[in-house]
Amino acid sequence: MALKVIKTVRVSPATNSSSDSVDSFNLPLTFFDLRWLKFQPIQRVIFYKLTEPTRESFYSLILPKLELSLSLVLHHYLPIAGRLVWDPQDPKPYISVSKHDTMSLTVAETNADFFLVSGNGLRPAIELHPLVSELTVSDDSASLFSLQITLFPNQGICIGFTVNHAFLDGKSSAMFIKSWAHICRLEEHNQVIDFPLLPNYLTPSFDRTVINVQRELESKTMELLLYLSKDSGNFKSLKPPPISEMSSDVVRATLELTAENIEKLRERAKKDSTLSPLDLHLSTFVIAYAYAWTCAVKARGGNTNRPVRLRYAADFRQRLDQVPAEYVGNCVLTIGWVEYEARVFLEEDGFIKAVEVISDSVKGLDSRGIESLCEDYVEGRKNLIPGTQFGSVVGSTRLGMYEADFGWGRPTKTMVLSTEEFSMSERRDGAGGVEMGVCLKKSEMEIFLSLFSSGLSD
Repeated sequence: MALKVIKTVRVSPATNSSSDSVDSFNLPLTFFDLRWLKFQPIQRVIFYKLTEPTRESFYSLILPKLELSLSLVLHHYLPIAGRLVWDPQDPKPYISVSKHDTMSLTVAETNADFFLVSGNGLRPAIELHPLVSELTVSDDSASLFSLQITLFPNQGICIGFTVNHAFLDGKSSAMFIKSWAHICRLEEHNQVIDFPLLPNYLTPSFDRTVINVQRELESKTMELLLYLSKDSGNFKSLKPPPISEMSSDVVRATLELTAENIEKLRERAKKDSTLSPLDLHLSTFVIAYAYAWTCAVKARGGNTNRPVRLRYAADFRQRLDQVPAEYVGNCVLTIGWVEYEARVFLEEDGFIKAVEVISDSVKGLDSRGIESLCEDYVEGRKNLIPGTQFGSVVGSTRLGMYEADFGWGRPTKTMVLSTEEFSMSERRDGAGGVEMGVCLKKSEMEIFLSLFSSGLSD
């Protein structure tokens, strides 16, 4: 994709007056944050079709409103403009916030076909990466959030963002984007007066004291990070581990399971499982994940004895007593480190087996303590066998990214630019079901798409 950077600016949080500037302060990282410390940033793109997408209207009307509303929303979300810092003498990093903090905003243009780029069709996985900007990272300091707005002249725009996962999970970054959209929408209708308030459900809480878990869990997590960093030099570096360059034969596609598809698969699970329907947790997430995972294992083929693992992130905001829904930070834990042989999911009843495995895992979240789940993660990560096939899923149908209306209507499409096998979100039309991003080698993807389609017509 040919892309031209027009400018990169630093956006400061708005202040009421010179006396409103905030003194510097620090936020500690919690147990949930530390798990993601050595994790690659999360990147997402959101596409909007515009009714007046000319260069003139973009630069004279749309971009100024986006910049002003970004400054205003940062007044409410000040720590997001801060930095992750790790002083050599400190045992763990922290978030440093000061009145001089700013957020990087890149403005760019591309001559690419907006509708092709934002479509569901097969494309190289690396194609969308020019639409997001990188975080600035050194050994002892890292930015938390960067934004890029790309104009597709006479077609639409794309908002891409990159998030430091050591500070924000998917729910938190979605809250920020929806809060920005809320204030921009007020501007669009000339309803911004001084400093607009946010509705309660978008008003962030940064109170770290609500994360009340055993202190030993932080120590276990730091010990694991040290164990995983033993061959990578400086343990206290904030630079994420290097990753292999994405192969050109890795492709991406977006698929949908309608509410009717989900219900049909749910009834199949009830009918064919040896377990009682009362013993199964048959949510949309469980059904969609089990179905896509089964197709992926079959598409890989190869050694039926190879190790495979399912993996997902569970939100604990509603599972801990004091954590409000508006908590901004990480409150998710990686689940599902139990190892299986591929043959378990390759048989005719592979989908049913996957439903039972994922259902049992999800049901166990409420009955098992965080301590037990953390122990599973630590031991599973240490005992990982090279070459294991992962069925990782990022995102959620509960983030509500299609609600991010900046004044031009709902997004045309939103995607996570993940190298994980699957990403998940609600469908744009809001009629139930799930939208899934799938990232596989091209040879596997062709088989996967065939299995995915034929399985719904059985």
